[in-house]
Amino acid sequence: MIRILLADDEHLIRGAVAALLGLQPDLEVVAEVGRGDQVLDAVAEHDPDVAVLDIDMPGADGLTVAERLHQTGARCAVCILTSLGRPGYLRRAMAAGVRGFIAKDAPAEDLAAAVRKIHAGGRYLDAELAATAMAAGDNPLTEREREVLRLVGKGVEAPRIAATLHLSEGTVRNYLSSAMTKLGAGNRLAAVRAAEDMGWI
Repeated sequence: MIRILLADDEHLIRGAVAALLGLQPDLEVVAEVGRGDQVLDAVAEHDPDVAVLDIDMPGADGLTVAERLHQTGARCAVCILTSLGRPGYLRRAMAAGVRGFIAKDAPAEDLAAAVRKIHAGGRYLDAELAATAMAAGDNPLTEREREVLRLVGKGVEAPRIAATLHLSEGTVRNYLSSAMTKLGAGNRLAAVRAAEDMGWI
């Protein structure tokens, strides 16, 4: 029996996925949580074989949770279940040791197959998401540029960004200018949108 933890903040979707997986004779959902910051405790308590994580959750997003599970050496394999097929997400997931990446609109049989395959040590990647990620290429932004764009996206002004990141305002402007150039964006908000659309921030 493969033991599964489900993490999704949308109660109806989580319940539907749990019910569909529960119909499989070799799969058992042993825990369900609705927030990303509940996953590590639930993993420690229930010791699942596979954690199926949504990306967009309150508390902590699924990719951040996957990274934390990877860093802490958790035994469970991780499968990302998402409606957000952004190329940067797939690359970040792979870097975090995620073994499965599947779209929410995939048939239930595909999710069951993904769980079985990653539990057996393999990988399961949605073909369309993988092709999009390959076509998009690598993230051109440096970590500092990503940090600056994330803060701009939250409405933080340059002086406060400078103070938060312990940089001069001129350096912050330089990072913004560089990011805008790399993304072909005419202003900082367009740069934030472009980076978000690609899943790079």
